[in-house]
Amino acid sequence: MGDTNTYDVIVVGSGISGGWAAKEFCDKGLKTLVLERGKDVQHLKDYPTTNMMPWEFEHRGDVPQAIKEANPVVSRCYAFKEDAMHFFVKDTDHPYVQEKPFDWIRGYQTGGKSLLWARQTQRWSAYDFEGPARDGFAVDWPIRYKDLEPWYSYVETFAGISGNKDGLDILPDGEFLPPLALTCVEDYFRDFVKKSYSDRHVIYGRCAHLTEPKQIHLDQGRAQCQKRNLCQRGCPFGGYFSSNSSTLPWAAKTGNLTMKTNAVVHSVIYDDKKGKATGVRVIDALTKKVTEYFARIIFVNAAALNTNLILLNSTSSRFPNGLGNDNGLLGKYVAFHNYRARINAVHEGHLDKTTDGRRHTSAYIPRFRNVKKQETDFLRGYAAGFSAERSSKRDTSGFGLDLKANLDKKEWGPWRVGSHMMGETIPKESNYVRLADQKDEWDMPLLSINIDYDDNDEKMVKDYLDQLTEMFTKAGFTNIEAADSKQAPGLDIHEMGGVRMGHDPKTSLLNKWNQLHACPNVFVTDGACMTSTSTQNPSLTYMALAARAADYAMQEMKKQQL
Repeated sequence: MGDTNTYDVIVVGSGISGGWAAKEFCDKGLKTLVLERGKDVQHLKDYPTTNMMPWEFEHRGDVPQAIKEANPVVSRCYAFKEDAMHFFVKDTDHPYVQEKPFDWIRGYQTGGKSLLWARQTQRWSAYDFEGPARDGFAVDWPIRYKDLEPWYSYVETFAGISGNKDGLDILPDGEFLPPLALTCVEDYFRDFVKKSYSDRHVIYGRCAHLTEPKQIHLDQGRAQCQKRNLCQRGCPFGGYFSSNSSTLPWAAKTGNLTMKTNAVVHSVIYDDKKGKATGVRVIDALTKKVTEYFARIIFVNAAALNTNLILLNSTSSRFPNGLGNDNGLLGKYVAFHNYRARINAVHEGHLDKTTDGRRHTSAYIPRFRNVKKQETDFLRGYAAGFSAERSSKRDTSGFGLDLKANLDKKEWGPWRVGSHMMGETIPKESNYVRLADQKDEWDMPLLSINIDYDDNDEKMVKDYLDQLTEMFTKAGFTNIEAADSKQAPGLDIHEMGGVRMGHDPKTSLLNKWNQLHACPNVFVTDGACMTSTSTQNPSLTYMALAARAADYAMQEMKKQQL
């Protein structure tokens, strides 16, 4: 193997977790190769719509009908609009097999979906890591909150997280920048819930935005969030955290980073004689040329389902069913977040106030079901968003000067409030991904997805709608409308599992350091590693796991254990 293709570390994927792995290794002096299957997107240079005005878009922000019809899956995503659709994978470009309906939302470019994420960053708690052992589902997490607590602080400090110190054991506090204000009606609902329920809370939704940059953020070349709410276009200020504005440039300035884009990872190479992985096999997305790269340590962070695909495709005489897959569980016990339910209503008070300006978050209701004991006929629980904004309307009748005069008169309506559910689903062997017989244009097998809701999910949806309807009614909200979208799994964009962590190699794929039990120089720290899903947005946990695992890998390298 030639020196030009040899590195200390290979990181597969440049999204949130891959970016963190790259940053950690480069910072410590290790020559690191990052492989990204999509196109190159450089911070500042490659955000083509970031400063466009509404009238500069050919379709005023809407996606043309022909594109919607050609992309029935991705067009269902809330952020798939004219200003950001170039950052999404089109259905026809990268097909997959749906054994059951599943909306797989992907972003293939430098930074992956870190350019598109909703930027909500809630820590897990002790209750979340203890959940499987207590409730008897999945397998026991091999770590607890105390193991990840210092790493949460570590990544929060660097990324920049806006939040309040709320003092809740169900949602631990972190290293926060100042929060933005909630609206007066969100404050009203927060105070009402505090008075009316001893176990329920309404807080400011913590988010990865620089409300007050510290020196560490300025050193990254980032600036204060301007509250433009155009985040999905790529932020030229670096006001929100992304791999593109933060971890990857930080890694690059060390001189230890090599980035290769349009690099489709075919498989991890396992050397039977050496008894370890030695590198990765890569297909050039444009030329189809195959190249092999080599390293002592490999981090697979291709996003949950693609990480499963790569490991399943990494076969050898030692691992005929996929790398590390001695127990046959690779690709199984995949779970996600249930976003089906929502509720909307009207608040008829506070008519002397309205909203001013824009913000990038709203209120958040941490999980309150089955936290300290089993209370319901379903396992686990749900968190919820909550927002309140003053409605308005304008008269669009008339022509010419009459229309202009009418549009100039804004009439304020009532406050509209809303909530959406974020439910924990239970990992099951029957929820799995596997390799299909069909191949794509790079001769890679398509991923076949068999994931669905179950009775636990249905009971949870009903409970969320019942409980939030009760809370809205008691708070005096009117015109309450509860709905179940019946959307397919996947549109939550929080798929997890398939390469889960655990104590026992017979029931899990990864150990407490995110190493494959059967191939310890291969690590997985993206969503594929998750043993259970909890209810919180997962990206902050991926960041913390990636930083922790990278630190451990470097320690083991120094000891000549890897």
